[in-house]
Amino acid sequence: MKLESPKTTINKSAQETFEFLSDVKNFEKLMPENISKFEVLEDDKFLFALKGMPEIVLKKKEAIAPNKIVLGAAGGKLDFSLTGLISEIDSTKSEVELVFEGEFNAMMAMMIKGPISKFIETLAGNMPAHV
Repeated sequence: MKLESPKTTINKSAQETFEFLSDVKNFEKLMPENISKFEVLEDDKFLFALKGMPEIVLKKKEAIAPNKIVLGAAGGKLDFSLTGLISEIDSTKSEVELVFEGEFNAMMAMMIKGPISKFIETLAGNMPAHV
C-alpha cells in the first residue's frame, strides 16, 4: 500500500526543511490535535499515539541531504515507512511530499487507509506554520 500527501510549499530552503525534519523531536509540532502521547526515545527515534490508536514507534532509517528523510517502523507488528521527499523551488522555498508505504493484508489496508491518509495530510499541512 502506498499513500501520498498533497505537496506542501514551505518558505524555507530545502536544506532548512531537511534539517527540521531530521530532528525527530520536531515531529511533535506537526502532529494532529488528537495526539495523546509523544515521546522522544533516542536521537533518531520517537513514539507517538493518537487517541483510540495503538502507540507507534518511528526511527530515522535514512537521511539524504537535502532531499529525503525516511522514517520506518521500529518494532511492532506492522512494517512500514514514512518518507519525506523535499524538492527545492528556489533558495527560499521548498516543497515537501510525504509518502507512506507498507505491506498489509487487504483487511488491514482497508482499515488503516483512511486514518493514515488523514494523518500524513495533517503532518504535511502543519509544515508551513512550523518549519
